[in-house]
Amino acid sequence: MTLRRAPRLPLLILSLVAALGLSACGASSADGEWRSVPRAESSAPAQPNPSGTPGQTTVAWKDCKAEIERSIGTTLSGVQVDCGAVKVPQNWANPSGDTFAIALVRVRRLQQKNRIGSLLVNPGGPGASGIELAAQTPLFLPGEVLERFDIVGFDPRGVGLSDPVDCLSPASKDAVTAANPDPEPAAEFNQQLALWRSSINPCVTKYGAKLGYYSTEQTARDMDAIREAVGDSRMTYLGYSYGTLLGAVYAHLFPTKVRAFVLDGAVDPNLDGITASEGQAAGFEKAFDNFAAACRAKGSGCPIGPDARRTLHNVLITIQKKPVPGVGGERRTATTGHVLSAVTAALYVKAQWPTMEKAIADISKGDPTTVFSLSDSFTGRNSDGTYNNMTDAFTTIGCTDERNPPTIDVVRKLQTEWRRKYPLFGAPLAMTLLSCAAWPGSHDPYPVGAAIGAPPIVVVGTTGDPATPYANTAKLANEIGTAHIVTWQGEGHTAYPQTNCIRENITNYLITTAPPPDGLTCPAN
Repeated sequence: MTLRRAPRLPLLILSLVAALGLSACGASSADGEWRSVPRAESSAPAQPNPSGTPGQTTVAWKDCKAEIERSIGTTLSGVQVDCGAVKVPQNWANPSGDTFAIALVRVRRLQQKNRIGSLLVNPGGPGASGIELAAQTPLFLPGEVLERFDIVGFDPRGVGLSDPVDCLSPASKDAVTAANPDPEPAAEFNQQLALWRSSINPCVTKYGAKLGYYSTEQTARDMDAIREAVGDSRMTYLGYSYGTLLGAVYAHLFPTKVRAFVLDGAVDPNLDGITASEGQAAGFEKAFDNFAAACRAKGSGCPIGPDARRTLHNVLITIQKKPVPGVGGERRTATTGHVLSAVTAALYVKAQWPTMEKAIADISKGDPTTVFSLSDSFTGRNSDGTYNNMTDAFTTIGCTDERNPPTIDVVRKLQTEWRRKYPLFGAPLAMTLLSCAAWPGSHDPYPVGAAIGAPPIVVVGTTGDPATPYANTAKLANEIGTAHIVTWQGEGHTAYPQTNCIRENITNYLITTAPPPDGLTCPAN
């Protein structure tokens, strides 16, 4: 099953920081003071893995604070930042074979209290950098969490600094983003199919059978090697979006190694790519309607008028006929593809809704600057025209995981059907299925099953989440079998640590392992 990609982390993190009103020293409680939380159960030092984890059992940490601060463009106060790596087999079925080096970062408060162990974090994707997320946790995680845990982030195999998959050229990524998200007639559809094939065939040429090792199951096994290497007998984990799938697969494979797992923005592990994409099409339509209602409620304060959907529709029609040239030295020309990816990126985070208003308003006046900014954040494009490898990893991992990739004819049929059902996002999301329909690599679906013997796991769902629809929450919880559901009646993709209710209940669980009441519902504000 392939998720549609998550937007680039700086957009998510900075929007979250703005929404929470946080400073660089962490999140505070409503009264401005750090809340005390009961002393936690502690993780004892790990013993050698009885299953025989190959490779190193410790991490040679090295100070890298200056490099990390330059990378994220933020000064991190009051913390120590170290980098390291752990070697893992490329193929866990052949533990004595070639290895990957999984890059790690550890963020540790200079003054910890009653340290519990490590909190492993993953931002989702697949393809997003856990190093980047962990490095920015001092900006948004509650102080109680930072005081009790070392925050450990990792770039999953194939991502970022961990033997990254790098086979899609910047030119091909530019072309895919700029392409018409709803190509008609058949000739244009076939041109896009040819574009996808020409873009991804170099991946097989470059990596061959090795592509099949970039999978969710292999990464979940890497996580257990990380747990052992950082010295925890059991894992404490915070996974967002696709990171919930990683957590669920880990809990199924290693249930007795679970201490406390928060899975926020649930993926239904039993969905194939088609069903998941249709759920997202419905979710983004709903999210845009919610955005439009909020814009309408602002009256004259909304720069795109009282009917945001109609305004966007008209903008798309106009740009389809005449793309908008860049301004201020920007050499690209904005297309409907750029506009739709910009809108999609903004719908992930409610704090970005005003930016979406500006993007739509500005491009209707001939200035695509904000559209490009949002679109680039979504696709991982840098200001110099280079890209991170998020799309390479996203395509490789997602298509390797896919149980039942669609045929080209099915994609064409879904494009027509979903265009009618989901006017803005249906056809574009059907077209994203072309990547796996054209994928020439092998498939290695992840195992699905209950976490038998695991302690309570917390699954958090947001009712207005467009990317991982709320219905997934119960489905993932039921699959795990030991899960407690927490609902946030908010907008956007993922919940923790937004609002006092979410923040206090999830933080208490991470520290004490006492889960919130199953079925707890937290209001939007």
